Amino acid sequence: MLQVTDLHVSYGAVAAINGVSFTAEAGQITCIMGRNGVGKTTLMRAIMGVRRAVSGAVSLGGVDVTKLPAHRRAKSGIAIVPQGREIFPRLTVYENLLVGLEARTDSKPDVVDEVMTMFPILKQFAKRNGGDLSGGQQQQLAIARALVGSPKVLLLDEPTEGIQPNIIDEIGIVLRRLAAERGMAIILVEQYVAWVREIGHTFHAMDRGRIVASGATSELTDDVVSRHLSV
Repeated sequence: MLQVTDLHVSYGAVAAINGVSFTAEAGQITCIMGRNGVGKTTLMRAIMGVRRAVSGAVSLGGVDVTKLPAHRRAKSGIAIVPQGREIFPRLTVYENLLVGLEARTDSKPDVVDEVMTMFPILKQFAKRNGGDLSGGQQQQLAIARALVGSPKVLLLDEPTEGIQPNIIDEIGIVLRRLAAERGMAIILVEQYVAWVREIGHTFHAMDRGRIVASGATSELTDDVVSRHLSV
């Protein structure tokens, strides 16, 4: 579904991504892992088009989208749930979800109600301001807002950060359903190893802007964690 080929991204003279290549298959959850500062968030931003790549390519369904700006990639079928959620605190839950319609190429407002069924608490709090939700509820809102656009590829940057365990479980259930039932390609930046082993299909461990280990999540052994992920 999505292919990244020899991607390089820099901040001025500092190289942040050094020749990263991987494929995220439809119907699978691909996990990007690594210690803080190794380039995971930059990689997500480059895939989304928020950060321009120096060289390399990003292809969606065989179509090169490397030169497309972020809003065009969104309409092509890529959505991102950024680190920190970035919901609109003074808009209601429902209004936050309406913003997600901007990523669609058709007009289908009823999709908002469909998405809210995945996270029932959002329907219950539809008229509540986003800023009044708990951290876990805001994360659910950020994911739901991305899903309103009916993306083919969903990027999530540290979705479990600061979230209570029961909501992590709920998010995991939704992500597995999206992959299995809708054939969505999900790319997940995550440091919660147990959760990656539970819901992920494949992993790529990063260090200094490069992928240094890859495989099925069944191959994410304690030795790999110790060498590439432990602080």
